[in-house]
Amino acid sequence: MKKILLLISFLYCSTFISSQTLTQVSTIDALLAGYYDGVMPLNELITYGNFGIGTFNELDGEMIVHNGVIYQFKADGKLYKAELTNSTPFAAVVQFEPNETLSVQSIKSYKDFEDLINNSIHNRNLMYAIKVSGDFSFMKTRTVPAQQKPYKPLAEVTKTQPIFEMNEIDGTLIGFLLPPYTAGINVPGFHLHFISDDLTFGGHVLEFSIKNAEIQIQSINKFSMILPEDSEFGKVDLSKDRAEELHKVEK
Repeated sequence: MKKILLLISFLYCSTFISSQTLTQVSTIDALLAGYYDGVMPLNELITYGNFGIGTFNELDGEMIVHNGVIYQFKADGKLYKAELTNSTPFAAVVQFEPNETLSVQSIKSYKDFEDLINNSIHNRNLMYAIKVSGDFSFMKTRTVPAQQKPYKPLAEVTKTQPIFEMNEIDGTLIGFLLPPYTAGINVPGFHLHFISDDLTFGGHVLEFSIKNAEIQIQSINKFSMILPEDSEFGKVDLSKDRAEELHKVEK
């Protein structure tokens, strides 16, 4: 397994990861550039947090870390409990301890949800973990198929991504709201994945509407990033502005 290096930790003031630390593997720009080789085994990732999102070695599906269990939504449209011997090229996790709860009804769109959350938070420069549990009138998700070398950039892969739609489904949104200064490192703004209560459906969220749900929000003021040390990561061009690529991939 490739070695990894703990590179930076903002406001990291002890030798352990606190509940308010968002721990991330690699960078979103490296993933956009086609760096899909897993660098951290999942049995190590789960020690940093019980809640989060990411992807898998060779970009094999969407990751949902829910209640301390890692799930994998693959291109066949099925949700699997991930093997802990698998690994990740990109993921972000936290020990979820919400400090705000909202009850909502009849949210018509992703945009309406964004507006609600943006009007509810009090410090736009903090990071936030967001969990939404309830009844969804509509859910549209995507996933990505496993890739083979030479890897294509993520924007090329998602041109043919499988897209799924479900009506009247119970489940949970899991993800983060990150401030603009995280550009290049992670996804500024909202980045959400979904998992159904019956553990049959999930994926990266493209659109949704809520019938009724509980929203839990956790503010995060510490960040730790773990970067790969291998030579392939060293060849990735991280000087390029990939904001347009990210917008195409996320939306």
